[in-house]
Amino acid sequence: MAGIAFIVILSYIIYMPITQSAKKAIRGSLRKKAFNDQRKKVMKEIIKKIEKTVKTDKAGAVKMLSSAFQAIDKSAQKGVIKKNNAARKKSRLSKLVK
Repeated sequence: MAGIAFIVILSYIIYMPITQSAKKAIRGSLRKKAFNDQRKKVMKEIIKKIEKTVKTDKAGAVKMLSSAFQAIDKSAQKGVIKKNNAARKKSRLSKLVK
């Protein structure tokens, strides 16, 4: 929570919104950024986990593949990453696991 507060303070220093609507827009964009960053972090973590697991246990990596696809699809659906980027990530993961 302290990190978000710091970002809020920093954004006010950088942007210095004048109108009330500009202040509200900054609050909204910071909130969206926090959600997007979290979703991207989850996606990257599970991809790294699969890449690490595939070296030792391919069957375990295959089981984790569906959760990775779910995270990637959700990120693409919410606009965190683009559709083709999601397709590329899924393709490379499935190729890696085979």
